[in-house]
Order: sequence, then C-alpha cells, then structure tokens
Amino acid sequence: MCEQNGEQDRVPKGHEIIHGYLKTLDSSPGVYRMLDEQSRVLYVGKARNLKARVSSYARPTGHSRRIARMISETASMMFLTTRTETEALLLEQNLIKQLKPKFNVLLRDDKSFPNILVTDHPFPMIKKHRGAKKEKGAYYGPFASAGAVNRVLNQLQKAFLLRNCTDSMFETRTRPCLQYQIKRCTAPCVGKISEEDYARSVKDAQRYLSGKSTEVQERLKTQMAEASDEMEFERAAALRDRIRALTQVQTSQGINPQTTAEADVIALFMEGGQACVQVFFIRANQNWGNKDYYPRVGDEIDPAEVMQAFLGQFYDQKDPARLILLSHGIEDEDLMSEALGDKLGRKVEIAVPQRGEKAELVDGALRNAKESLGRKMAETATQAKLLRGLAEAFDLDAPPQRVEVYDNSHIQGTNAVGAMIVAGPDGYMKNQYRKFNIKGDDLVPGDDFGMMKEVLKRRLTRLQKEDPDRNKGLWPDLMLIDGGAGQISAVAEIMAERGVDDLPFVGVAKGIDRDAGKEEFHRPGQRSFALRHNDPVLYFVQRLRDEAHRFAIGTHRAKRAKSQMANPLDEVPGVGAARKRALLAHFGSAKAVSRANLADLKAVDGVSGALAERIYAYFNEKA
Repeated sequence: MCEQNGEQDRVPKGHEIIHGYLKTLDSSPGVYRMLDEQSRVLYVGKARNLKARVSSYARPTGHSRRIARMISETASMMFLTTRTETEALLLEQNLIKQLKPKFNVLLRDDKSFPNILVTDHPFPMIKKHRGAKKEKGAYYGPFASAGAVNRVLNQLQKAFLLRNCTDSMFETRTRPCLQYQIKRCTAPCVGKISEEDYARSVKDAQRYLSGKSTEVQERLKTQMAEASDEMEFERAAALRDRIRALTQVQTSQGINPQTTAEADVIALFMEGGQACVQVFFIRANQNWGNKDYYPRVGDEIDPAEVMQAFLGQFYDQKDPARLILLSHGIEDEDLMSEALGDKLGRKVEIAVPQRGEKAELVDGALRNAKESLGRKMAETATQAKLLRGLAEAFDLDAPPQRVEVYDNSHIQGTNAVGAMIVAGPDGYMKNQYRKFNIKGDDLVPGDDFGMMKEVLKRRLTRLQKEDPDRNKGLWPDLMLIDGGAGQISAVAEIMAERGVDDLPFVGVAKGIDRDAGKEEFHRPGQRSFALRHNDPVLYFVQRLRDEAHRFAIGTHRAKRAKSQMANPLDEVPGVGAARKRALLAHFGSAKAVSRANLADLKAVDGVSGALAERIYAYFNEKA
C-alpha cells in the first residue's frame, strides 16, 4: 500500500513527462515551451509539426549533453498552435526576447540604430534620428552607431551647408547664428539664401546619401572650375572645401563596395563556448558602420542555430536590407527570408556568398568578429579576476555578477540628479544605467545625504516591485556609493526602512587630501579601511567611480542646458512659433515680454487683444 502511494506521489519529469504530451498533439505548426519545477521557462522552440518535434525530445537517447540536460530539467510543457510556420517563427523570437529562457541563444543588446533624417519643411533640417520613424521626411540608414552618424553629418554640413537648428529656433531667429559664421550653414532663417537655392543643396545631399556621390562630386567640380574661370576665387575655394568634405566621408567609411548597393553583412565566429556576431551595414554602396554582438550561447551548439536565433531577434524591431549576406547558412533560410520579406513589404534575399566582392565583404566581417571575440575573451578574463578581487576585498561570499555604483551631481542644489551605473563580468552594462531627477521638495539645496536617500529609496522600491523573488537578475550583488560615513548612514537608513538587510554596500571616499589613490572604504558598523596603493582592485573601483561620476555630470549638464534654453513664452497657451517671433522682435527678449504692460502687448502685430490679456495674466499671476 505504501509503495502504491509512493508511486502515486512521484511527479514525472524529463522523457516521461514529455512523452505524456504526445497523445494530445497533432501535426499543426506552433511554438512550445519547456518549463522546470518552478514553472520557469527553460526553452522556447518552434516546429513545423509539433507532434514530430516533441516526439524527438521523448526519446531517451541520442541527444547532445545540452539537450539532455534541458530534457532532464523539464517538468511541464506549454503549446500554442499557429496557422503557418512563419507565424510560429515570429512568435518564437518574441517569446525568447520576452522570457529569456536558459537554454536558448539570446541576443543581449538590442538597441535601435540611428538614421539621418532630412525633415519635411520648406527649408529642411538634416539631423540624427533614433527610434520609430514618426516624423515626416526622408530617412537614410541605418548607421551602426551615433558616432558614425555624427561623422557623416559633420561632413555633410560642411559640404551642403544645411541647417541643424530646430524648427522653433529657425522661426524665431532675427540674425544668423554661429553656424553661418563658420560656414556650416547658409542661414535660411534670415533669408541669406533663397528657397530654390537651398532646395538644390538639399537635393544634392539626398543624392549623396542615396549613393550618387560621384554624380554630386562631378557637379561640384564643374561649378568650381567655372567659378575659377570667372575669377570668383572665394566661391571656388568654398566649393573645393565642399568636395574635400565629401571625400573625407568616403575615406572614413573604409569599405565602399562597387557591386553591392544595399546589404547587411553578418558574420559569426565561435570559440570556447562564446560567440561574436559582426554586422556591417552597406547602404547606397557605402559602409555605414559596423557593430559587434555577443549572444549568449553554450557548449555543443551549432553555428546554424546561433545564426538563425540571431537573425530572428536582431530583426524583430529593425528593418532588414534587401540582401543579407551570412558567413554560415541557417536551417530555415526560405522561412526566414519569407518572414523578413513580409515585415519589410518587399523581397529579402539571404545568401552565403562563396566568391567575388560579396564573399570578400563576409570575410572582412568574419575577420572582425574573430578579432573582437579575442579582445572580449581577454577583457572578460581580466574582469573576472577583478571581480574575484572585489569579493575578497569587501568580504563577499562570491564574486559579484552585478555591481551598481551611485553618484549625485548638482550646483548648489540646482538641477540635482542621481546616477546609477552597472558593471558585471562582461564590463559596463550601459543599457542598465539609470538617471534619477531629484524630486524632494523638502530637501535643503545641496543636501547630498537626502539626495542619496531619495535615489536609493526609489531604486529599492522599483526592485521590490519588478523582481520581488530576485530571480530576474535585477538585484545587485554589491552597491558602491560615492561618499563616506555620512552617505553610508543614509543608505543604511533606507535599507532598514525598505526591509532589505542582505545587500552589501560600500562607501568610496577620497582621503583627507582628496588625492586619487588614497581612497577610504566605509561599511556600516565597521572602521574605514584602505587598499594598497598599487592594488589592481583599487584601480578597478576608481574606474567604476569615475564612470559613475562621468555619467552623473553628463546628466546634470544636460538638465542644466535644457533649463537654460527654456523660453517662458513656450509655456504660454496660444503662443506659437510665429507669435513668439513677433513678440521677441518687438520687445527684444522674453524677459522684456514678461515685464510689458497690456497696452504694449496689444500693439504687437499678430497679437489679438484676448491673447495679449492671456500673456499679461500668465506673467503677472506667476509674479
């Protein structure tokens, strides 16, 4: 009887539980999830035939160690059928990104890429744009990084003299700005160039970004020769500078393929259970930058699986090129091509080139991937050693996998901000950085302890809300606080208030003479101590603190600049760009507008009596 009860109490796992699902499945396409005993998702996969795929996991033998371990941990499964295998592929990638399963290949960095935008305006602006393409205008990209965009924009402004000011600033200018003085803009805001002539410059810039650079440069050379023949040497010199600027763009791009107008070149290199994927963006026969990725992989995983998982996750929120060149083939090439084509609304070709220029592009990307992975592995080994040293220095149970560093920045309490940076085994985790606008109305200006309390209270409140069970990897293993005993007391008070008593935190304070290298470390209830002057861990902590300080200072400066640029007229209801320009032209400044009487406001062209009363009431009620 006892044996029967024991058999009934035993919960099936692994092959046995998987086999039990076969009788409920049919041959429909769909997505399956494998879960452990705590219902955590171990793996997400898609199948053309769910029953056939699941039956392969039900076999007791013939699996790699990775798959066998996954099967042994499986306590339950979930299924979702789809109409087509393409839908299953898209759903699979969405679930992987959302759930981050333990046994799936996972793309860690998924930031959007910047584009160049030529705005829809009588005098278009040329600028960097990141995110959804909601603003009207012509988009060119993507570029691999903000740096790549900025380099191109810098040279394009020299070559075509297009404005980069906002529309509101453009509407309110009464005289040319510095950009005009340094020959980076033709000052259309004050009529220094006609709309027709400016439109020609815009068209040349768009031709260049569309790959017709030779045509543009030839036209500029002809114009330069004509100016020289007519002895207009100043205009000839300006045209020469514009040609030189375009040449510098092409030189900085390095790779400018002749027969490949548009392609994403993707190369994978794997070694020692780690992988690097290098992506080059070829648009308009120009190289618009490259970026490396380090997807989470493991031992005994096939390059084709890594490449397919990378493509699905990489293009989830990005538009693919018409041609995708790969270093390794994938299993579902036709399916992936169809899915990406449906997303883009046109045919997308996926190829593994064997010869010619396209093969050379892939070889170049593969070489970059190999070199990048080598550097990454060396940096990771060094980082792991430093994290072990950090654990030893601060008496931690194990090397921290997530270190959070906090700092504040302000000027006599104004524009106060808090900043948090994050570091781990792979270095700085910049997508985890956070900014905190200090909101405390009851804080005394310059109260650093009160600011740190507010930052830590908000941070811990969010952690307890978003990851109460601490199983999402959001909680730090160590917190470094820029400050001494006073800051540590403030942090300890907030920790006690939030009921958190197991989070190690250390204050990092400079010595009496404020020299770097003489830092003192503070922990609650303990005497302060210092590390050896030449200790690598000390240098590591200094770099972490300096990065937090850099991030905090940058955030503070951005906030201060925004407040300084704010115009009180922008807050007055009914005052748009045209009326603001009229008010500024009449009174000379926003401060003068705020001091004007009602009669003077009514005398401004375009300002009605009702609007004048509204403006007067706005400033006088505030006063």
